[in-house]
Amino acid sequence: MPAKFRVFWALLWLVSCSVPAAAQSTSAAAAPEVGLKAAEVLHAGLQYRDTAGLDEEGRQRCQIDLVVPEGQRDFATVIWFHGGGLTKGQRSVPAQLRGRGFAVAAAGYRLSPAVKAPVYIQDAAAAVAWVLKNIGRYGGDPKRVVVAGHSAGGYLTLMVGLDRSWLQAEGVSADQLAGLAPFSGQAITHFTIRGEQGISDRQPIIDRYAPLFHVRADCAPILLITGDRNRELLGRYEENAYLWRMFQEVQHPAVELHELQGFDHGQMAEPAFPLLTRFVRTTTGQAAETKP
Repeated sequence: MPAKFRVFWALLWLVSCSVPAAAQSTSAAAAPEVGLKAAEVLHAGLQYRDTAGLDEEGRQRCQIDLVVPEGQRDFATVIWFHGGGLTKGQRSVPAQLRGRGFAVAAAGYRLSPAVKAPVYIQDAAAAVAWVLKNIGRYGGDPKRVVVAGHSAGGYLTLMVGLDRSWLQAEGVSADQLAGLAPFSGQAITHFTIRGEQGISDRQPIIDRYAPLFHVRADCAPILLITGDRNRELLGRYEENAYLWRMFQEVQHPAVELHELQGFDHGQMAEPAFPLLTRFVRTTTGQAAETKP
């Protein structure tokens, strides 16, 4: 049997049809925003990697923009990875996460085709490790760190949170994470990585670059969110439904799956942010921040 295990869409379709309704969210208004905007401090362009050996593009991409609540201590932090298919995109702090009483660390990473797998996964792990090691200097609690991202950023979220090896290589542990919240992330091997290997984006595989390959019962709580299965990218909901099912099979105690009906791959992020805010509050105990 080859090292790469083939997955057929028929299986994913069958799994998606069997996911209980209780595991899904069919309303974009499931979790209203909590709290008012609060004062914040921005620390831009924080280098999370040693710049030796990096070109200018690499130096610019391997940075974090960190927004922290002003005058607060021991707050939670969301590490946010942008989307773009691992080939484009820029780090940016989502406006929807500003002023919620927790910090947001928007992390960039190097992109294909300038680099190949696993470089962007290694960059993501280095960014997470930097936050875990340094957020205390900015007033945050390193035990209250949630990793999240949209699309390719969701894929990176799952890879660094499920496969222990990436964070171990950076001197930290995936067990230190309080939660994982991928927005419409791939659960099979990412299509860009398949392309780098000469494999069609219509040929699904599960290998060491697939979050599904690393399903385990003892990872952090997970919030899986996708758009409408009929409007998402090819099989994206079904991939997440299968991932959710496999976590049930290994008896993971805290995995949610939400399908935002009526929203496509890009649109789904907007109604997903309130769900993420609620997830941060639940998993870290972060109280809503309000103005006096």
